[in-house]
Order: sequence, then C-alpha cells, then structure tokens
Amino acid sequence: MLPLSDRIAQANTLLAPYAVPHEGVLGRTVKEPEDETRFPFQRDRDRIIHTQAFRRLKGKTQVFVAGGSDHVRTRLTHTMEVAQISRDIARTLGLNEDLAECIALAHDLGHPPFGHAGEEALDAWMQTQGGAFEHNEQSLRIVTLLEQHAARTPGLNLNREILEGLRKHRTPYDDPPGTGMIPNLEGQLVNLADEIAYTAHDCDDGIGSQMFAFAEITAIPLAKKAAERAAARGTALRGALIHLLVSDLYAATKQELDTHAIRSLGEVATAPGSLVRFSPAMDRDLQALHDFLWQRLYLHPHVLACNAYGQSIVTALCRQYASHPSDKILALMQNNSSLLPEAIKDYVAGMTDAFALKQARELKLTTALGEPPAGQEEP
Repeated sequence: MLPLSDRIAQANTLLAPYAVPHEGVLGRTVKEPEDETRFPFQRDRDRIIHTQAFRRLKGKTQVFVAGGSDHVRTRLTHTMEVAQISRDIARTLGLNEDLAECIALAHDLGHPPFGHAGEEALDAWMQTQGGAFEHNEQSLRIVTLLEQHAARTPGLNLNREILEGLRKHRTPYDDPPGTGMIPNLEGQLVNLADEIAYTAHDCDDGIGSQMFAFAEITAIPLAKKAAERAAARGTALRGALIHLLVSDLYAATKQELDTHAIRSLGEVATAPGSLVRFSPAMDRDLQALHDFLWQRLYLHPHVLACNAYGQSIVTALCRQYASHPSDKILALMQNNSSLLPEAIKDYVAGMTDAFALKQARELKLTTALGEPPAGQEEP
C-alpha cells in the first residue's frame, strides 16, 4: 500500500483543476494529526455519520410524518439520496467526491421534527424570544458545538470547506434563486443534488401515497419526458427524472465553466455566481413540476393537517420548557454557555417526531391539542 501522501497525490491527478484537492485548502479550526490511512474528508464523513444527530434523522419528517409508513422518505433516507447523487455528480465533473458527500450528509442535521412546518414553528417561537431558527445554521451549530468528537475541541473539528458548505447551503425553499452562492463547486452541486433528490422522491411518494395519479403528474412536461424515458428503458419514473436533471446539470455547468474560463479553484471563488446550474429551459420545466407538487402534495389537506399538529407540538413544548426547564435543557445551558431560549431551541430541534409527541403527552400538553391526524400517532 502506498503511503497516504502518495495516495492523496495520486488521487489529486484525477481531479479537475478547479476542484478542492483531497488534502483540503482551509484546514481544520484546530490543527490535529492526520489519519494514517484515510483522506481528511473521509475522516470528516465518518465523524458525521457516527453522530447522534445523524442517527436521529431516521425519525424526522421529510414530507410525510416519520413512522406513518415504512416506505415514504424520512429525513435520513433523503440525506442518503442527496449524498449518492452528490457523489455521482462530483465524480463526473472531476470534483472532490469526499467533500461533496460530507456536505450532503451534514446538510440536514439541524432540521427539527415535523419537517419545514416544525422549522417555521420553532423560528416563530424563537422570534418571540428575540432570536431566530434556521436549519442550515443549526446544522452548522451541531457540527461545531453540540456534537462532540474529542474532549480537546468543541464539535467535530471538521475541515472548513465543509463548514462553508453548510453555512451557505440553500435550496429554492430557503431563498429566492440566485442567492446563497458557495465558493467551491462541491458545495454548489450539493444544493442542486438536494433539489434533484426531493423532486424525484416527492413524485414517487406522492404517487405511492395516492395523493395524485401517475397520469396526472405525467401531464407535466418534465414528468412526461421522464415517463417516456422510463417506459422505453423499463425503469422507474424517479430514476428517469434524476437522469434528466443530472444530464442537464452537466451540460449547463460545462457551459458556465467555459463561459467564465474557470481554470482554478481561486477562479471559482471570484466567479459572479453559481457555476453549477440547470439550463434556463430546465429551470422552467422544473418550476412547473414544483408548482404541481405544491398544489397536489405539500398543500394536500392530510399533509397540512399533520403539519399544523406538528407545529402545535413544537410551540407547546417550547412554551412549557420556557416556564419549566427540564434537566437536559439546564445541562445544555451549562455545557454550551447558552441562554434559556437557545438551549430550548437546541433541545427541541434535536427531537424526532415520535419523541416530541411522547414528551408532549408526558407533559400533558396534548389534551388541549386534540388527537393527532391519522398516520401521526406515536409508533
């Protein structure tokens, strides 16, 4: 086996000149000895997937309430799909697969229970306390403070390229298009891999949950094109959608790199905007599909009912802990030098759907809220 330094040098020869090299550039916040066999970003990947926050993603809502069905996506399965798509894109574009995978695996660690509805409720409560909540910032807080890798440093002491990716991770749900750009291409591609993953799997889950019929969604041009490809190849609509989106991304990104004459990592950082992108035509087709999903899936009465109940649970827990802090919240205050609202936010954001509901029941908070919608009962 070659020495680690030789293996890193050899692997770097396969990277495009504008990729982040395997040894990284920015380093860790606290310098530490390198591993004997693993590349730096491989170590970071392992630190992320061994955290409690990562394991709890299996019990957090993506769109449908976690635990309501064994087959719909949870926040964990979504994260794994984003990581897989990110690695594929990075390899094809000659970028750093390990770095892209790290950003993808950590990008949703900060999501609270009950999906984006839970995030909105937690943010609304925090604003009454003079603060705010945003899941990307919470993901960063988890890996830099709340999770521990070693006693010598706070957090996981990840390479700073990953922290930059988390700090500026954005999807169309978070920000209008054209904002939240990231200085390296690996971070940029994770943003779009996230969008590709949830677009494809939400179509899949929507059909599987009978929120809409196959014939209805395939009336939308992008889904129709994907259905035609799937029929010709004997594959699934989900996979065909991913293929169409990824293929368009490759062509549009190559055009951007050529247009701006990107030849180095430094030129990526000074580019006027994101270089990893879809074509304008695909942006339009994708928006039409998103509009369909908003109307037929995200705004479906059952999904809205589950969202509303989840929001009421999050708000009730925050109010309860504000007047009666639990031992765990007091420990968070002490360990992290936090004020009470921030400790409450950290504790509630870390809960799974089932644990949040269990806590609310044990604290007698659900009496005033009524019974949860079907599919949202505690497993």
